[in-house]
Amino acid sequence: MRSRLALCLTLASGFALSAVAQTPSVPAPAGPAKIAVIAFQAAVGQTNEFQRNLADMQKKFDPKRQHLKEANDEIEKLQKELQAQGDKLSDAERSSRARVIDEKQKQAKRAMDDAKNDYQQEMQDTFSAVATKVADVMVTYAQQEGYTLVLDASQRQQSAPVVLYASESANITKAVIDAYNVKSGVPAPPPPPTGSTAAPKPPVAH
Repeated sequence: MRSRLALCLTLASGFALSAVAQTPSVPAPAGPAKIAVIAFQAAVGQTNEFQRNLADMQKKFDPKRQHLKEANDEIEKLQKELQAQGDKLSDAERSSRARVIDEKQKQAKRAMDDAKNDYQQEMQDTFSAVATKVADVMVTYAQQEGYTLVLDASQRQQSAPVVLYASESANITKAVIDAYNVKSGVPAPPPPPTGSTAAPKPPVAH
C-alpha cells in the first residue's frame, strides 16, 4: 500500500509541476544562471496546511479502520473456534462454519480494497490541492531570489532530471515551506501526544 501511495503522491507532484511548467515564463535576469533544487513532494508534505488536512482526513477514515479491525477480529475468533472444536463437530457443521468464515473473509477483503482505494484517492486529492498552491509560491520565491532554474530533487520519473549533488545554499525546500506557511496562515499542528504512532513527516532533502 505504501508503494502505491507513494506513486499517487509522485503523480500528484508531477501534475502540479507540469502546470507550473506550462505557465508563461518571465525573462531571465542578465548574468550567469542561478540554479536551485527543491524536494517538492517533501515540501508539500511538511506544510502546515497539508499536515492539518491529512490529520482531518485520517480522522475521517478512523471509523472504517475500526470496522475493518472488528471484522478481522471476528474472523480470527471464528477460525480459532473451528480449530478448537473441529474434532467435536460433524462434517456438515465443520463445512458450514468454514463457508461462513470464507464468506466473511471475502467480504473483509472487498471492504479493505474499497477502503484502500478511497483512502489513496482522497490522499491524492488532498496532496494535489496543496501542491498546486505550493508550486505557485515556489515560482514566486524563485523569481524574487533571481533563480533561473529550479530542479525537483524528489522526482523519480525517468523523464525528470536526477540531482546528484547540490550545495545547501541551492536547496530552497525549507524556504518555500516557510513562505507557504506564512501565506496560508495555517498554524503549525500541535505535537503528537507522547507515545503516539503518528506517521513521521517526510524528510527535507539536503
